[in-house]
Amino acid sequence: MNRRSFLRQGTSALALTAAATYVPTTFAAEKSLRVGLIGTGWYGKCDLLRLIQVSPVDVVSLCDVDRRMVSEAADLVAQRQKSGRKPRTYGDFRQMLGERDLDLVLIGTPDHWHALPMIEACKAGADIYCQKPTGVDVVESQAMVAAARKYGRVVQIGTQRRSTPHLIEARERYIQSGKLGKIGRVNICCYWHMRNRDTLAQAPDTAPPEYLDYEMWTGPAPMRPYNKIIHPRGWRAFMEYCNGIVGDMCVHMLDMTRWMMDLGWPKRISSSGGILVDTAARANITDTQEVTYDYGDLQVVWTHRTWGSDPDPKYPWSATFYGDKGTLKASVFGYDYLPQGGGSPVHQDVGMELEQYPEDKTEKDLEQHCAPAIRGHMKNLLACRESRAKPVADIEQGHISSASCILGNLALQLGRELVWDPAKHQVVGDEEANRLLARPYRAPWKHPTPDSV
Repeated sequence: MNRRSFLRQGTSALALTAAATYVPTTFAAEKSLRVGLIGTGWYGKCDLLRLIQVSPVDVVSLCDVDRRMVSEAADLVAQRQKSGRKPRTYGDFRQMLGERDLDLVLIGTPDHWHALPMIEACKAGADIYCQKPTGVDVVESQAMVAAARKYGRVVQIGTQRRSTPHLIEARERYIQSGKLGKIGRVNICCYWHMRNRDTLAQAPDTAPPEYLDYEMWTGPAPMRPYNKIIHPRGWRAFMEYCNGIVGDMCVHMLDMTRWMMDLGWPKRISSSGGILVDTAARANITDTQEVTYDYGDLQVVWTHRTWGSDPDPKYPWSATFYGDKGTLKASVFGYDYLPQGGGSPVHQDVGMELEQYPEDKTEKDLEQHCAPAIRGHMKNLLACRESRAKPVADIEQGHISSASCILGNLALQLGRELVWDPAKHQVVGDEEANRLLARPYRAPWKHPTPDSV
């Protein structure tokens, strides 16, 4: 497994319950935005530290169910933020949000813990940056949109391709300008070998570590026996906590395609695949899958395969836009424009801003090529907090992309094409599929609905 594959295995560690550890302190005189982070693992810290780079925020609260992780994050934040203050730490997001003293809340938990903290943060009067995808089921995601609108909150979803400088350029120059001509197909893909391959012998069930509140970590998801894959960062190997590689990686490329081409909901969704090669691993997410998003006169086709070679080693995680006047290949690392029938091709690499932000050079596990996009996403969110406008990756846009990915998995599970009605938020003529739009919650947690938030 290469470094990039390892890094994508999971995002964050959690956010949720145990006793809060208070550092009594008052910041009443401060004018900076008061910020809290729920989920202090890999990408939670990555997002927070990019925010600190672009705004003199005051990070006052951190929450995680892993006591060691939240303590280490508090030390790191104290080193990086301007005030030098060490944030308060909590083990239960409800206790942290119950203080009602936060202007902005970042959510970097595993996917099954996105919806409930986000909804509670809306109720607590905070604006929000929430990692993608919005939820693990369609109704969760729909409820998140309803909460943002009901409580008037600005919510940015971490689909930061919309804030990636070279992709903004590619969108304007080659798609919005019409240089590609009529686009009839977009291939989106991920060929990184990022599915955990540990077997039962390599990762047997054990007791969880004493510093992890595994009951709260599991929360509304089904309770599985603990094993070392799950925490930290390996939880994406299990569908109980996520929607597999489609929910992790397709959501970025589908969202990027939708943004570049001004697309809404697909009309029809179909999928094929499964665990076709790596059958010995404990992971229960697919190792091979294709999803077709049919927009009528356009098809967007997702493919992932966690084994074998890449069709194009330069673009292992990418989107390729095929037009009748040219082709555009786009990824986090750059883009290539290939005109049809003559003309000069254009290549552009990502700009990583290492000289402007030298701490990026040494930050542990930072994806340096993604840092500019996260900073741009944070700047957009901060500007929209002031104007109360919708940010570039508004919760509704995140919902469309996330729910479309979830529907792709449901199409595979059911073995048939799904026809989606966005007005009714239902699959047309398929009651079995509609019953699967909300996953059962483990007691005592209550599944949110648009009407209950």
